[in-house]
Amino acid sequence: MSIAVESFLLNPTNTGTLQRQVQDLVTDGILGGRFRPGDRLPSSRKLAIHLGISRITVTLAYTELVANDYLTSRGRSGYFVSDQAPAPVDTLPPPAGPSTVDWSRTLGGRIGTSLTISRPEAWRDYRYPFIYGQPDQRLFDHQSWRRCAMQALGRRDFDALTADAYEADDPELVAQIIRLILPRRGISARPDQVLITLGAQNALWTAAQVLLTQRRTAAMEYPCYPVLRDILTQSRCNTTELTVDNAGLRPETIPPETDVLFTTPSHHCPTSATLPLDRRRALLKRAQDDDFLIVEDDYEFELGFMTRPAPALKSLDTDGRVIYIGSFSKSLFPGLRLGYMVAAAPVIREARSLRGLVLRHPPGHIQRFAAYYLTHGYYDAQVQRTARAFRARREVLDESLARNGLEPAGRNGFGGSSVWMRTPDGVSADDLAARLRARSVLIEPGAAFFRPGDARGQNHYRLGYSSIDSTAIPTGTALIAEELARLQR
Repeated sequence: MSIAVESFLLNPTNTGTLQRQVQDLVTDGILGGRFRPGDRLPSSRKLAIHLGISRITVTLAYTELVANDYLTSRGRSGYFVSDQAPAPVDTLPPPAGPSTVDWSRTLGGRIGTSLTISRPEAWRDYRYPFIYGQPDQRLFDHQSWRRCAMQALGRRDFDALTADAYEADDPELVAQIIRLILPRRGISARPDQVLITLGAQNALWTAAQVLLTQRRTAAMEYPCYPVLRDILTQSRCNTTELTVDNAGLRPETIPPETDVLFTTPSHHCPTSATLPLDRRRALLKRAQDDDFLIVEDDYEFELGFMTRPAPALKSLDTDGRVIYIGSFSKSLFPGLRLGYMVAAAPVIREARSLRGLVLRHPPGHIQRFAAYYLTHGYYDAQVQRTARAFRARREVLDESLARNGLEPAGRNGFGGSSVWMRTPDGVSADDLAARLRARSVLIEPGAAFFRPGDARGQNHYRLGYSSIDSTAIPTGTALIAEELARLQR
C-alpha cells in the first residue's frame, strides 16, 4: 500500500528543524498505527513539493529513519516502512484492571508531603514575573558555553565522556572547584574531600542519608527550604526547628541532643538573613562542645554583591565538623544539575559509596562541559555579569518598594536574587498572589516555607528578581501595592 502524500502536514508552530519535523511525521504515523510495515512512502521529490521544502531535507530525514530501522530502502523502488519498526502504541497490552494493593500501607508514607513552590508553566509570558531561581537567558553567554561543549565533545575527551567512571568524578572539574571556587570562601580541600552531586538538593539528601538514622536528631532553621523538611522526614530522624531572627540562626537555641544541624548561614532561605561573624564562631563552639556536625548550604554565595561575603563556616572550622554544600544552579543555570559536597575524607568516602549505589556518578559530559567553562575563565565572567545585573535590579526594586510603601520583612545585606516580604495583618499572601496573577504579576506565597497550619505562612511572600527586567520592576511593584490596598479595604 502506498501512503498518500496528503498524510503529511507540517505544523507551523513546530520550532524543530524541517528534517526533524519530517522524521516526526513518519514516526508518529508508524507509532500511531496509520503506517504499517511494507507501506510505501511518497518519493522524496513528491513529498518535498507537497511540503514546500528542499528535496535534500526529505532525503536526509528518510536516511536517518532507515538508520533507526523505521524505514527500509529497496533500491529504485523507494522507501518502505520497515518490518523492524516499533509496534504501534495501540497494539500494546491493555492496562491492567483496578489495583487491589493498599498503597498507603505498602509505601509507608516515607516521602514528605510539604507544600511545594509552584509557578505557571508559561511563566515567561507574564509581564512581571517576580519568581525565584529561574535563569534569565539574556544574561547567559551561550556562545562560550557552546564552545566548551564542542571542546568536550572532541575526540581527546571521548573517554572522559563515555567511560563508566564507576564512583569517580571528573578530575578536571574537581581540580577547578578546588582551585577556583573553594578559595573564594576561604576553603582548602584535597580531591578525596570533594564529591560532585546532582545539585545542592542531591547533596542535602546524601548528607542526610549518610549522617542520620531514626535514633539521631537533626536541627534545621525555621522557616526553611521546604525540600529539606521533606528530606529529613524521609530519613525518619528526630527533627527540631530553630526559629531564625533578622540575623539568622541563634546558636543558643540549638538543643544539646542535636546530632546534625542544617543551616544556610550566608544567605538564609527564605528570609535572606546573613549570620554575623560572632554567631558563626558561637555556632562552631556549640558544635564542638555538644559534639554535633553542621551541614552548611552556601547557596548563592557568588551573588553577594551588596557587602563583602562573610567567611563560610567551613573556612572557620578547625576540626572537620562542617559539611559544605555548593551548587552551580544559581551562578549558571538550574537545569545543569551540578553541585558539590566538601567534607572530611571519611564522610566523602561514605557519600561516594551511597551515590555509587544510586546513580554511580553525574553524567561525564556535563562535568567536563563545566570543567572547561571554569578553566577558560567564562565562569568568572558569567558570575560578574549576573551580579551586575542583579545589583541594578535590586536597586530599582528597593527604590520601588520604598516609593510604594512596601517594606521587606527583614534585613538583607547580602544581595542574592530575592526579597522576603510580609503582608499586612489580615491579608493572605495566597489571595494576593491570585489577584496579581490576573494582572500578569507573579509572586511566590510563603506558605511552602512553613509547616502546614502555621498562620505565619499566610502572611509572607517572596519577590525574586532573577528573571524580571529592571524596566518592569517599578510597574510590577506598583501593582502589588494596589492589590494590597484593595485587600485591606
